[in-house]
Amino acid sequence: MTTAENINTSSMDIYLASPRGFCAGVVLAVDIVELAIKKHGTPVYVKHQIVHNPIVVAETERKGAITVEHVSEVPEGSVVVFSAHGSPPSDYEEAERRNLTVIDATCPLVTRVHNEAKKYAREGKKIILVGHRGHQEVIGSTGQTDMSLIDEREGIDVPEFEGDEPEIAVLTQTTLSVRDTAEAIGQITEKYPNAMVRNDICYATTNRQEAASQLAEITELVLVIGAQNSSNCNRLKEVAESYGVRAFLINGPDEIDTSWFDGITRVGITSGASTPESSVAAVVEAINPTNVIHIGQGDENITFRLPKELRKVQKTAGVRTGVRR
Repeated sequence: MTTAENINTSSMDIYLASPRGFCAGVVLAVDIVELAIKKHGTPVYVKHQIVHNPIVVAETERKGAITVEHVSEVPEGSVVVFSAHGSPPSDYEEAERRNLTVIDATCPLVTRVHNEAKKYAREGKKIILVGHRGHQEVIGSTGQTDMSLIDEREGIDVPEFEGDEPEIAVLTQTTLSVRDTAEAIGQITEKYPNAMVRNDICYATTNRQEAASQLAEITELVLVIGAQNSSNCNRLKEVAESYGVRAFLINGPDEIDTSWFDGITRVGITSGASTPESSVAAVVEAINPTNVIHIGQGDENITFRLPKELRKVQKTAGVRTGVRR
């Protein structure tokens, strides 16, 4: 990679998507880790990356968090925060066996999917989850009850269920491509017209993909700022590419290749729901454009409540929560 210092920014404009960056679920999860450390001291363990962004993870670890992949790695009797992506019941059971204090940072919109799965299972419905195999959110959702998984990247193979008119509920991962998910659901409902579809793609994913579409329509290059393992960041890149525009997913200015900008005058920039605004600002500063033009519907005004056991800590510690960083 060449450095951003050599970018020819004469007559180059940046179109900056809004909304972008932290969603309410990410803000909640980061706040929970910070307040858990305030309440319990260090270390506080975090099962899986609290959100999929290395800068955010590093910041929580700097404050005293230790990230692990499995509950079995947490020392007995410790405090553990379960990440925003959600966890299967087996993780809670393992935590109880190890006498751990669990603080749940699961995004409320993911928890809603878990509750839907359990509700429809109690009603005797067959459940289909549209999601990406191996993603932490999908691991948590499929752990709630028996269900069939459709990953559109592997081809849409709609399962066969016994009976003339089986009762089916369709759930989705919250961070999927709106377009790809609609195609998968279309094929499911073609086979099972009476299927109950709960499109669980969250507001933040939908809004950011819509803003990415607007960027792609008016720019020659789109930069998505965020982590390679972030589902919603990858979907933003795919949205831009679906319009025939070159798009790159980068963590920050050190990953910029100046050759991308040859002959380019209009650059679109957006960021995923787990990307801090500081990363976006660093990229804009490195490019140093002639103009920065804001497009999209604007910021979201959505917040989620802290867990009850941390609300008092927030007040007494004077920690500002619900703030998009």
